[in-house]
Amino acid sequence: MTTALVLAAGEGKRFGGAKQLALVRGRALLAHAVGTARAAGVDRVVVVLGARADAVRAAVDLTGVDVAVCDAWAQGMSASLRCGLRAAAGSDEVVVLLGDQPGVGADAVARVRAAPGEAARAVYDGAPGHPVVLRAGMLARAGELAGDAGFRDLLGAATRVECGDLGDPRDIDTRDDLEVVEG
Repeated sequence: MTTALVLAAGEGKRFGGAKQLALVRGRALLAHAVGTARAAGVDRVVVVLGARADAVRAAVDLTGVDVAVCDAWAQGMSASLRCGLRAAAGSDEVVVLLGDQPGVGADAVARVRAAPGEAARAVYDGAPGHPVVLRAGMLARAGELAGDAGFRDLLGAATRVECGDLGDPRDIDTRDDLEVVEG
């Protein structure tokens, strides 16, 4: 079973509020990542919420999506990722997407999923990004996650899959980022 895991638990401190709800091309930012996950042909979609979880649930269509609320969201991305991986237990493959990357689409997910190995990750013009695909051996190492780095330190041997021709990996961290994407 393949699960798409969308990480969207942060408080949006640099953004100055709930960036998951910021409008990008007429839709909430998080709705773009959820749409990508739905279109990716996976068996299950899990969205990890944390800060402002109730407001996000009320504003974003999460029909058919499993929501995992990470109470420890303030501890960083690794806490959100561990929470999401617990919710995705039993999956053979987990595709990790970030809830603040509206330019990453289902084509990138498909290309990275087709790569061999225990882990694969998209790169954009050689720079590492998302989606990241984790399979059994790598999923077993989830207990090693700490801080705000997610699997970054564990992905040294991951298969790198060029996706620069498929989308824009920029994430929305600030209101200036939002203006550039909306530009």
